[in-house]
Amino acid sequence: MNPGEGDITIFQSIIEGNKDGRKMRYTIDMHDKYCPDTDVISMARTTGYTATLAIRMIANGLYAQKGISPPEYMGKYPECIDYMLKGLKKRGIKWDISKEEL
Repeated sequence: MNPGEGDITIFQSIIEGNKDGRKMRYTIDMHDKYCPDTDVISMARTTGYTATLAIRMIANGLYAQKGISPPEYMGKYPECIDYMLKGLKKRGIKWDISKEEL
């Protein structure tokens, strides 16, 4: 990429399972693009900001599990999800989360 050239990141995750005896589907969509104000490409925004927020959760004692932690480990804790989504939103990265009963 050339300086100032932008990119986009598109993400979708569909999760189906049972919750409280009901079959549910959750759909998570994210669309992000290059930020000319900060000159940060979308791939760096969506991966780098996520990584630094995870490190801040550990540093602040919000997440304390030792060893290798895939994202779904942090996702078990609502306070970690809330911290991550608020931190990304503050940096202009937005997620749309929808749920439906199947």
